[in-house]
Amino acid sequence: MNMSLKKSILFLLVLVSLSSCVSNKKIAYFQYDEIDQSKVSNNYKTIFKPDDLLQITVSSEDLQAVKPFNLPAVTFNTTTDAVVGQPRQQSYLIDSKGEIDFPIFGKLKIGGLTREETIFLLQSKLDPDYVKDPNINIRISNFKISVMGDVRKPGTYNIPNERVSIIDAIALAGDLNISGKRDNVLIQREADGKKTQYRVDLRSNKLNTSPVFYLQQNDVVYVEHNNAAIQSASYNRNTGLFISIGSVLISLITVLTR
Repeated sequence: MNMSLKKSILFLLVLVSLSSCVSNKKIAYFQYDEIDQSKVSNNYKTIFKPDDLLQITVSSEDLQAVKPFNLPAVTFNTTTDAVVGQPRQQSYLIDSKGEIDFPIFGKLKIGGLTREETIFLLQSKLDPDYVKDPNINIRISNFKISVMGDVRKPGTYNIPNERVSIIDAIALAGDLNISGKRDNVLIQREADGKKTQYRVDLRSNKLNTSPVFYLQQNDVVYVEHNNAAIQSASYNRNTGLFISIGSVLISLITVLTR
């Protein structure tokens, strides 16, 4: 093999090797910036929104008094009118006006309220005329978030405890692929009928003080593909075959010219 051909092959191998290297600074999380502890808050507040499905449980020492506020939801057989399956507690869907239809009191507007504010509202209506010293528990039974884009397991995930950070969401989705952009992750949130978008850098410790560090119900996390992934997607799917053929030809030339 002549010297110029050897140099060309060596240059090609070096180029391929360099192009396959990924800098750790592009993929490592929490590597930049200091954490401002004064801005870090673990006080997550759930704010109820339209389409939230709530389970509201009212308890008290007087079991008879709370019965009207813990109605069972049952399914009937249309032929025999018999109850099908086990009764379960009735849920309350927040409508487009932010209201639920609660026993005795009818329409109550709770959309935009926190859990604590909603509990206080119900307690003030129940005590003392209906239930003395009521204990109220509220949870969202359809709390979910979606993770899309360049992650290993994109999809919609149900969150039973209503507390999920963006890091938790990424972990549920199996982490980002190596080609996912970590410096420009999009979080889309809907509040008061308006969609708001936030951008965060997973490589920065400032993520811990972001207003979207803790996600809310129905938030969408979207991870963009990096430029290399976008460009590779535009290549002909036969490129790999051509590279293999080229490698075989180079090997043959090497053997024949020795």
